[in-house]
Amino acid sequence: MQAAEGRARTEVQNRQAAEARAKELNTREAELLDEVRHLVSDRLPALALHLISSHHPVPGLLHKSLAGSEAAQLLDALPEAVSGIVLKERRRIDAAARAALRGATQESQALSYRLQTNIVGLQHEFSAPPRLTQSLLESDHINEQNLRLTQRSAIVCGGWPGHVRKDTYVSEVVSGASSRLRGFDRINIVSRLGLSNIGVVGRAAEPVAVICAELMANALEHSRDDLMVDVGLIQTGNGSVCITIDDAGKGMTSEALARGRSLISGEQQEVMLLELGDPPSMGFAAIGRLVADYGLHVSIDTSSPYGGVRAVVSVPENLLTSIDENATPPSVMAPQPAVAPQAHKRPAAADSPTHSPAPTGAAALPQRRRRFSATATNDEAAAAAPRPLNPEDTGAMWSDFQSGLTGDRSVTDSESTL
Repeated sequence: MQAAEGRARTEVQNRQAAEARAKELNTREAELLDEVRHLVSDRLPALALHLISSHHPVPGLLHKSLAGSEAAQLLDALPEAVSGIVLKERRRIDAAARAALRGATQESQALSYRLQTNIVGLQHEFSAPPRLTQSLLESDHINEQNLRLTQRSAIVCGGWPGHVRKDTYVSEVVSGASSRLRGFDRINIVSRLGLSNIGVVGRAAEPVAVICAELMANALEHSRDDLMVDVGLIQTGNGSVCITIDDAGKGMTSEALARGRSLISGEQQEVMLLELGDPPSMGFAAIGRLVADYGLHVSIDTSSPYGGVRAVVSVPENLLTSIDENATPPSVMAPQPAVAPQAHKRPAAADSPTHSPAPTGAAALPQRRRRFSATATNDEAAAAAPRPLNPEDTGAMWSDFQSGLTGDRSVTDSESTL
């Protein structure tokens, strides 16, 4: 009897244990199905967005009770595997796109340089009417803008700047960079260099010009058409030259500023075109590649004195050189170093006494004495008076200026290109 009751209790316990195991298996199966649905409908789409922008989070497991299990490890490993496959394929496609774009831009650069050479030749060869000369100058400027855009794309895609220069004055590098931009007349360049013969070595002259052009273009684009962009040239105590670019625009958001600093730092070895937006914004990416290749330093922040953005390009001492101004005179269009104002000294009169006698009485008062004669005063007044203009002298001066400008262009434009 007792044995029969024991067997009955054992059967009941076994039945209950089997029902509990079946219930647990059903629960685990339902959780796994929920996790698979969650993976397909939520986690993988979120992963695709996360690969485009890291601001999109990727959700984790739906049921925390599965944490640490083999099923959870497999569910977590799947997004990582998909991410690796997608990134590898994306890099392959981006590399093919960059190769195709690099080939196209190099051919376009060569044609643009040939067109530029022809336009400059027309300007020097013919004594054209003013209207035709103006049209040639406008065509040259439009070609310069197109060449800058092509050059920027080539640099982002791994190409070289495409222009070989001689050692060039720092002031000419900056003024030449501004001439490539639409709205160049809004750029005010002030040189505070201690010496006027400071130049950039030939291999780095064009990269510095490209960087300055992109930063000035960004300043012009983000400020109103009636606002100026101030550019300053300063030589620092450690021997480097800093080029500051200040605009009075609305500034940059913290997100855009962080993104821009990351691109121009040169720390990213490879920037994919897909990460630059649609259409791609290549300015900062081109700067970053040049910074990494030539050892320059570029910084941007929101400390402009006009409320906009300040960009600083630092050219290290090893990329600077001294140029013989007699052998290679600077361009007449380049900004000259600012000269500190001199205090005006009044000339001492020849007949002024060396010392005056002391007063003898209590009523005697100190007397003011003139320290320059009336003759000197008259001479200064005559020198300050405006002189009448002579039309013949003015015409001769303008002719000499044009001759000097033409001679300078014939020297500076004889640089090698592609």
